[in-house]
Amino acid sequence: MGVAWAAVVVAWAAWTCSSIVLAAPVRVAAFDVQNPQATPAGSTSSNFTIFLRTVPIGSETVAVDRTVDGWTITSSGRADVPIDVIAREVRVRYTSDWKPIDLTIDATIRGQAITGRTTIEGATAHNVFTQAGQASERTDPIASDAVLLAQPLWGPFEALSQRLRTTPPGTTLPAYTLGTSLPIQVGASSDETLQMGARTTRARRTAIILMASSGPVTADVWADENGRLMRVSLPAQNIEVVRDDIASVAVRHVVVSRPGDQEIRIPANGFRLAGTISKPANAGNTPLPVVILVGGSEPTDRDETVYGISIFGQLAGVLADAGFQVLRYDKRAVGQSGGRAEAATVEDFADDLLAVVAAVRRMPAVDRRRIAVVGYGEGGVVALLAAAGQKDITALALLSSMGTTGAELNMWQVTHGLERSTRTAAEKDATVDLQKRIQRAVVTGSGWDTIAPQYRQQADNPWFKSFLTFDPAKVMTRVSQPLLIVHGLLDAQMPPSSADRLEELGRRRKNGSVDVARIPGVNHLLVPATTGEPDEYGALTDKQISAVVGRALVDWLQKTFTAAR
Repeated sequence: MGVAWAAVVVAWAAWTCSSIVLAAPVRVAAFDVQNPQATPAGSTSSNFTIFLRTVPIGSETVAVDRTVDGWTITSSGRADVPIDVIAREVRVRYTSDWKPIDLTIDATIRGQAITGRTTIEGATAHNVFTQAGQASERTDPIASDAVLLAQPLWGPFEALSQRLRTTPPGTTLPAYTLGTSLPIQVGASSDETLQMGARTTRARRTAIILMASSGPVTADVWADENGRLMRVSLPAQNIEVVRDDIASVAVRHVVVSRPGDQEIRIPANGFRLAGTISKPANAGNTPLPVVILVGGSEPTDRDETVYGISIFGQLAGVLADAGFQVLRYDKRAVGQSGGRAEAATVEDFADDLLAVVAAVRRMPAVDRRRIAVVGYGEGGVVALLAAAGQKDITALALLSSMGTTGAELNMWQVTHGLERSTRTAAEKDATVDLQKRIQRAVVTGSGWDTIAPQYRQQADNPWFKSFLTFDPAKVMTRVSQPLLIVHGLLDAQMPPSSADRLEELGRRRKNGSVDVARIPGVNHLLVPATTGEPDEYGALTDKQISAVVGRALVDWLQKTFTAAR
């Protein structure tokens, strides 16, 4: 996806949690939601690692107990800053048909001790809590089938995972968390296959929108065949909550495959990148042009799967059908690729791409004079950096990519999010001021004494600095390849004005042609949309990338490669 770092300061303090691996084994039992009495009694436990931009920062152990009286979900864990949570115990109880009974919590959240209990009686939630030594009581109306959550902890999501098994798209599930109603809009579900070494397992992925008071939060929830929680993904916040048995680099999502797809390993700087090559049907030994797909900012797999839309998996099929070999790869520290991402800059990711280009040139049946790189979102930054002064790359395409400095894009994303929020004018001004101060501190290394530590923990890293200081105007002067710019006019993560700016920069060059495809009705994910806003992603029913996008890319590649013969 496109860069989403605006969420550093825009309304996310309450919904993040992270983890470090614990050693207890994962044990899964079969749960029957539609006939809960048929589910055997017993206890299961799982451990979750929760990542912020691929870096583990905490842990949570979750136990699910089934008795004749119903269900009990118990969790405990710890999360470092910026979340700063110690959960000694969180317990949620439900009847056998998943009607809420009560929730108890004993935790320390951002230095404040909180203990208490929510008890459900009919349509009323009775809350008795002590926070930072201050006792309080309140009652709230509650739906009889509400899901009880305990932000920012994840064990209670086990109940949500079960409920999503039988909840149709378009439904709004009632939820309640520590004195606050939290409606959950349920989007489409898709079945996915996880490859775990020599075996595979099935998972069901459901898009949801958490309608928090600070603004909607989009997420994906994965469940295994038995409805047990496997993963929660919040792409805009760079948060991944992953069950330990699927957190290994040996596990990858198999979303899109074609007959003859080839798995490859590419040597990079001290580690290997994992990828897939897709070829035209009945491809022989005749050297064919190659298209390399470069993923965006999120820790997505080689298929660039976002909200159930396998952007690269679909593009690979379109391009292979048009006669090209297509290589897509897991970014470093993602999927089956090695390496570490916490200290990586955009320049490091460009070095990874150059390693992929070098590996392609060594492959048989490759036309080395015709190698194109297609960068999507932040992958456009990576592709530009790699192509600058590089003669082994024949052509360059930028999909939904940025045309300004990273600092300018970051501020646009923050202000755009604030414009759609219900915050007061004073709160909006304070947020903009804070983000500007964070940017200055990241770039200069000074001024952190005026910024809360949790924001420094999130923002003070090599990647963010390299992103903020990236300027396509400086790089484009060294890019001589033919250039294609594709942008959806409903893109609300990377404004369509980015395409205008990239076109302007491209035409200033002494060498290299520029083509632009501006596509109406298409969002940042390259699919048809209504508003294009990220909070719409989870409700999108059309999961197919626009045929206009594929056609524009194929036509341009055919024209460009013909000229390169």
